[in-house]
Amino acid sequence: MQSFFEADPLKAFSFSVEIDGIIVGGFSEVSGIQAETKVYTYREGGENSFTHFFPDSTAYSRLVLKRGMTFDDTLWNWYQDVANGRFARRSMYVLLNDDDGEEAWAWSFTQAFPVKWTGPELRASKSDVAIESVEFAYREAFKSSRPC
Repeated sequence: MQSFFEADPLKAFSFSVEIDGIIVGGFSEVSGIQAETKVYTYREGGENSFTHFFPDSTAYSRLVLKRGMTFDDTLWNWYQDVANGRFARRSMYVLLNDDDGEEAWAWSFTQAFPVKWTGPELRASKSDVAIESVEFAYREAFKSSRPC
């Protein structure tokens, strides 16, 4: 095993996405892996040289997945279920691999469901890949290992 100082940084292009234990790969981009803890301040009476800072609630941004459109309409159907009021929350994982293709980091997103679906921009004058984008809300995010 390499030490902290010998290891090369992980590359952002080697990743996969898993929903309820099934790799749903083929995504070109994942964004929104972010958490932020709000801070509240408290000024102690008679103490003017500093202010106390305390952690408050933590908020998570939405997870955004982008991929080239295929004939697989699983994410579209899941979004339509949510839009029609009948849906199931699911566990999601984003897995970042090392240079050997082995899992190096895994983020788990609990009780996720799609809240926005964006279709491709279609232009006859370009030959770009048609990209769909799906945003997910979730309860919590953890840096974790996937369950075996």
